Amino acid sequence: MTVSLPKFGPRQATSVQQGADMDPQLSRPTWSKQIEFTLAGIGCAVGLGNVWRFPYLCYRSGGGAFLVPYLLMLVVLGIPLLYMELTVGQYTRRGPVHALATVCPLFKGVGIASVAIAFIMCTYYNVIITWALFYLFHSFQSPLPWQSCNNTWNTPNCSDHATNSSYTSTASQEFFQYEMLEQTSGVEETGTLRWQLFLILILAWILIYFCIFKGVKSTGKVVYFTALFPYVILIALLINNVQLPGAIDGINFFILPEWDKLRSVEVWVNAAAQIFNSIGIGFGSLMAMSSYNTFNNNVLKDTLTIAIINSVTSILAGFVIFSAFGYMSYLQGIPVNELAVDGPGLVFVVYPQAFANMPAPQVWAVLFFFMLLCLGLDSEFAMVEVMVTSLMDEYYKKLIGIFKRKELFVLAICAMAFLLGIPCVMQVGIYVFQLMDHYTAIVSIMFLALFEIIATCWLYGVKRLSENLVEMTGRGANIFFRVCWLVVAPVLVAVILIFSIIQFRPARYEDYVFPPWAQGVGWVIALGSIIWIPLGAIHTLWVLPGSPMQKLKLSITPYALDEQSKMPYYERGGTGGQVVETISSSMRSTEKPTEKSTETNF
Repeated sequence: MTVSLPKFGPRQATSVQQGADMDPQLSRPTWSKQIEFTLAGIGCAVGLGNVWRFPYLCYRSGGGAFLVPYLLMLVVLGIPLLYMELTVGQYTRRGPVHALATVCPLFKGVGIASVAIAFIMCTYYNVIITWALFYLFHSFQSPLPWQSCNNTWNTPNCSDHATNSSYTSTASQEFFQYEMLEQTSGVEETGTLRWQLFLILILAWILIYFCIFKGVKSTGKVVYFTALFPYVILIALLINNVQLPGAIDGINFFILPEWDKLRSVEVWVNAAAQIFNSIGIGFGSLMAMSSYNTFNNNVLKDTLTIAIINSVTSILAGFVIFSAFGYMSYLQGIPVNELAVDGPGLVFVVYPQAFANMPAPQVWAVLFFFMLLCLGLDSEFAMVEVMVTSLMDEYYKKLIGIFKRKELFVLAICAMAFLLGIPCVMQVGIYVFQLMDHYTAIVSIMFLALFEIIATCWLYGVKRLSENLVEMTGRGANIFFRVCWLVVAPVLVAVILIFSIIQFRPARYEDYVFPPWAQGVGWVIALGSIIWIPLGAIHTLWVLPGSPMQKLKLSITPYALDEQSKMPYYERGGTGGQVVETISSSMRSTEKPTEKSTETNF
C-alpha cells in the first residue's frame, strides 16, 4: 500500500504503520497563499485596543512622551517575542498546547492556560462586536439617536451640548448607559435580558462562524477585507478630522511630549504592557496561526510586518482620536488634558459625541462602527481558532468520530462561547464584562507570558531556537534576538508582572467598586487559566518514567512526551537517562522536510 505524505515539520512519520490513524499534523492544511497568514496576523494583532487603549494610555501618560517608551518596548520586547512565538508554532506545526509540550514538557500547562484565556476572552470580547453592531444599526437614523436629549431614555440631567460637569450627562453617555445597556446600579442587581443585544450577539457569532468554519481556507479569504478595509476608514476619518476646528490642539497634545512623565515607572510599564497585549504575546493566537505556515516560510519577514504595522496602526489611530479630542475641547472650551476619557467609553461615548457634531454625521458613524466591526472580527476569530486548533491537535479522531465534520465541531465551540456570553447582554452585562476583562486580560496574561518565556528561551534554549530557524529558513537568529530572548524579555516581563502585583487595584467600573464576593469570582476566573500551569507540570512528572531526578531531567527535554507516547517503557531500556539518549538520537536522525511529497511503502 502506498501513501503520499505531504510536507511537514520536524516531527517525521516514525509510525507510518498507523495508516489511516496517522497523526493529523502530517496532513495539516496550510495557507493558500503566504500573504493570507500575514494579513491574518495583522488582523489578529490590530484590534480594538489600537483604537481605544493606545490613545487612552497616550492621553494619560503625557501624550507624545508615551511614544518614546512605546517604540523602545516594540523593539526590545514586542518584535523578539513575536519572532519566538511564530518560530515555535511554525517549527512544531502545532497549536500552543502541543507546541509548548514539545519544546518543554514541564510547562505544557502554559499552552493549556493560553487556550483557556483565549476561550474566556472570546466569550466576552464578542460583546464589543455586539455593541458595535448595535451602534452601526442605529447610525442610519437621522438625526442620530445620541445627538439630542429628546428621547424616551433621557434623564432631566441630559445636556445636548458637550460638557465637563459632573452634574450633567451628555446625550451620548445616556444613549450608551440607558438605551443600549440599560445598566443596573451594580453587579448585585442582575436585571433582565436585553433582547436586542441578545439577538445581535447571535448575529455576531454567526459572522464569526462563517469566518472560520473552513479553517484557514475560509479565514484566509476573509482577512483580505477585514484586515485591509479598516485602514481605508482610518485614513478617511483622519482627513475629515484634521479639518475640524481645534483639531490641531489635539494633535499637538499627541505628538508634543511632556518629558516629566518619563520619570514615572508606570508610564514605562504601561508602554510594555500595551505592546505585549496589542501584539498578543501569550494568547496563543499567532502561534496557532503560524502552525499552518509552510515549513520554510520566512518567519522574520512576517514578524517585522505584523509588529510594525500593528504599531503604525496605533499611531494612525492616535492621530484620528486626538484630532477628535481637539475638536471636543474646542466645543467644550476646555484644554485637551481635562477631557473625561476612559476605556470603552472612548469608543462608544466620546467619539460618537464628536462626530454627532460633524457635517454628515451618519456617514462618519457608519464608517467608524463598521471599522470597529472589522477590527473586532479579526481578533475574535483568532481567539476561537486557538481553541479549535488545540482541540483538533489533541483529539482529532475522537472529535471527528463524534461530529463527523470539522465544521460541526467549530459550530459547537461557537455555540458554547455564545451561551457563556449571555450574561454580558443582560442589564448587568457591563459589570460582568468589566470583571472578566480585568481579571483575564490584566492579571492572568502576565503569568502566562513569563512562564512561556522561561520554557522557550531558557529551558528549550536560545541555541535550539536558533537552530530551528536555520533548519526552516537557512539563517539563525542574530545576536540582538539572542540577547533579547535570553535577558531583556524575561527581565522586562518579570518587572511588569511584579509592578502589576504591587500596583494591583480591585476591579471597578467608573465610580462603582465591585464588592468582595465579585472580586472573588474574578480571581476564580483568573485561576481558571493560571491553574493549568502547575497542573500541567504535575501531570508531566507523573507520566514520565524513572526516578524523581530522571523525571525532572526528562521534563525539560524537548519531545520527551512525544517519545513517551510512541514507545512502550520496556522498549526504551527502562531508565530515564536512556530515554534522553533515545530522544536525542531521534531528533538528530530526523530528516529535514522537503517541498516535495515523500512516498512511503508499507
